[in-house]
Amino acid sequence: MAEEITGKKTAAEIEPIVKEAIDMYRPQLQADGGDMEFVSIDDDMNVHLRLTGACGSCPMATLTIKMGVERYLKDACPEVNSVVQEMF
Repeated sequence: MAEEITGKKTAAEIEPIVKEAIDMYRPQLQADGGDMEFVSIDDDMNVHLRLTGACGSCPMATLTIKMGVERYLKDACPEVNSVVQEMF
């Protein structure tokens, strides 16, 4: 119903697209001993992820999130506003 009124997709509607894109990006992190977990998508279309393994404690994690994962997810799903790293 919300999409009919505003023409925009809801968080629930883009979640499968986002999860598929995460699965496509994941091997790049796994190659370096890391990984990521999907946490949620909020109402502002911010995707919340948690980096794990080597990526979770890497000093370059913010760069990975913003320049890698966020760029990839925005290309795959233009509705995504940003990617937010959740800490443990």
